[in-house]
Amino acid sequence: MFESIFQLLFEYRPVVFEQGEFRFDTLPESYATAALGAVVVAVTVATYRRAGTRARRRDRLILATLRLAVLAIVLLCLFRPVLVVKAAVPQQNFLGVLLDDSRSMQIADVRGEPRAAFVQREFGSAERALMKALSDRFVVRAFRFSSTATRLGSAKELTFEGSQTRLGAALESARQELAGLPVAGLVLVSDGADTSEASLTSSLLALKADGLPVFTIGIGRETLPRDIQIDRVTTPRKVLKATSLLVDLVITHTGYAGETITLDVEDGGRIVGSREVKLPADGSPAAVQVRAMAGEAGPRVFRFRVSRQPGELVTENNVREALIGVDDRREKILYFEGEPRFELKFIRRAVADDRNLQLVTLQRTADNKYLRLDVDNPDELVGGFPKTREELFAYRGLILGSIEAGAFTGDQLRMITEFADRRGGGLLMLGGPRTFGEGGYTGTPVADALPVVLERSTGSGQARALARLRVMPTRAGQAHAVTQIAGSESASLERWTELPQVTSVNAVAAVKPGGVVLLNGLDERKRSRPVLAFQRYGRGKTIAFSIQDSWLWQMHASMPVDDPTHENFWRQLLRWLVDAVPGTVEAHTTVDRVEPGEPVAITAEIVDPTFVELNDAQAVAHVTHPDGGSSDVPLEWTGARNGEYRGTFVATGQGSYEVQVEASRAGKPVGATVAHVRAAPGDAEYFDARLDAARLRRIADETGGRFYTPETVGGLPEDLKYAGRGVTTTEQRDLWHMPIVLALLLALTCAEWGYRRATGMA
Repeated sequence: MFESIFQLLFEYRPVVFEQGEFRFDTLPESYATAALGAVVVAVTVATYRRAGTRARRRDRLILATLRLAVLAIVLLCLFRPVLVVKAAVPQQNFLGVLLDDSRSMQIADVRGEPRAAFVQREFGSAERALMKALSDRFVVRAFRFSSTATRLGSAKELTFEGSQTRLGAALESARQELAGLPVAGLVLVSDGADTSEASLTSSLLALKADGLPVFTIGIGRETLPRDIQIDRVTTPRKVLKATSLLVDLVITHTGYAGETITLDVEDGGRIVGSREVKLPADGSPAAVQVRAMAGEAGPRVFRFRVSRQPGELVTENNVREALIGVDDRREKILYFEGEPRFELKFIRRAVADDRNLQLVTLQRTADNKYLRLDVDNPDELVGGFPKTREELFAYRGLILGSIEAGAFTGDQLRMITEFADRRGGGLLMLGGPRTFGEGGYTGTPVADALPVVLERSTGSGQARALARLRVMPTRAGQAHAVTQIAGSESASLERWTELPQVTSVNAVAAVKPGGVVLLNGLDERKRSRPVLAFQRYGRGKTIAFSIQDSWLWQMHASMPVDDPTHENFWRQLLRWLVDAVPGTVEAHTTVDRVEPGEPVAITAEIVDPTFVELNDAQAVAHVTHPDGGSSDVPLEWTGARNGEYRGTFVATGQGSYEVQVEASRAGKPVGATVAHVRAAPGDAEYFDARLDAARLRRIADETGGRFYTPETVGGLPEDLKYAGRGVTTTEQRDLWHMPIVLALLLALTCAEWGYRRATGMA
């Protein structure tokens, strides 16, 4: 609308004024005319001065100004103002036209027809007005693009099946293809979606350096009227078999405020979790947590799905998939207890049936005498608590029961800290009379690692007042998997209110700045204290659980005999303790899904048994393909980071790829691990599927081009003509006969006459 009005008043499009140089095409007669004009000005001034006796000074000043403005415009026109512009010579310049061939162009949000219809209609026939105007002025070279840009013979060849859109790569490909030719500019026809993670900046800098403008045409609507999208899903890469996952999702929508939808989680076609979600106001994201059971081992593709809603335009963004490796292995946890007590007995009983947890127990029975349970061989822990890092680091979790700090040497206390910091293991300290500050840990390296602040003990733990606590989850705890002791989040919260009181003798009053409290205990005087807190510490995590008799949640008289609350809590706590604990070899791929035919980057971190990074290991990835074939990919040390190795292979076909990484050093094995990646057509095109006009405007603005919509694209051929690129000729455009000039003359003349009438001077 603005450009139409501008052209109506100024005769030419804005690009002519932007690119043109203002000059006067003065003739000899112009100077004589200017002298005559000066005389007219002098007469005008004198005339209004003589009128001083009949008019006020202000009236004379206004009338003189209006008359002089008319004369100034006339004089300006007599000097023949012109714009000198560079115009592209017809058929001497090339024009690159990039047409979006991705799936998002199939979305039918333009008056009920797909976005692709505009492309096929305007660029599919040489007889269409737009294409004919471009072809008359330029040698047009068309490109199709999605993940890459390739030459295109005709728009009829477009399929709109591309599963990715990479705008930067497409612009760079077209720039290189046309390098060395006289190019007037590039035309980019797209909805602006960009599914790549690469920045546009480098491509735009190259275009700016070449002085190559990009004229963008945006197709689609900037807001979809009714749409639901699963925006983000956060899942772990690996979990133990039979783990109950608590998955965080973000759902966005427009047009369904206040409505309730159902979110389902599927594994292999089976629904393994479900939750109803009430949608907030339009534009407000809904943060959702849903439970899902990882029941089967192997690489599992979990689908998070919202069913199609009435009036929904895009349904492909109602589904998100995540690849999770479900491991069926036993995780070794060392539990060191300083005295016989019920807590040990019931913790062991709680996890006895969990085939994925191996609770190796070391219980002190007398000085230098220990009871060992669930060890792998007769020599394991025969000398008591491990004395070397290699021996301790063989475990993935470490629990310190009621055992005082004096039971360890100084080096062993440092080893315990390094277990979490360097090894990346999970460290859990339980409540009891010989633990925390009461056990003399204040001031030790272990105290530095714990998430709570320890107080110095003023006496024996038994002398302290026993605190009876009613345990409840905090706000953070309500959303944590460990506290989910019933079928749903609300049921779990209600169940916590029904559990019997437990006791603590440990004065844990404060949490460190990096700590997170999951459970609080409320005593008889309504004072709250943290009873379950954790923090990240180095590569691992440390947990403080200050309760000394959680077994009451199993054996209290108010608890039914078959109540599983105690077992559920401890299984979840210990599975979380060893969650994401690294081995000596850890491997992962950059993404869990790639397009068929794309390269897959493998990254491995390799350490020795004491978890010191190795830069001289020999590593190889054995890749098993979906068709049963295999290939070996050598991994090389990157040199950028200690212990980091990388390699690449190409996912030639669709399906799941197993990547088994093995490492050795000096002929001796260091360790092995397995990662998975799958090759499948992506669905990223349907997420954030609205027209991204801001991105297209940025491309145009930063390169010196312009942004158009289907309604304004008619001015594109003329704008390209005056872009000033390629083989050009100089054109001169007269300005004196613009409609705005006549309009100003008439307006000023009428204003003078009207003012005279109003003041009685007519």
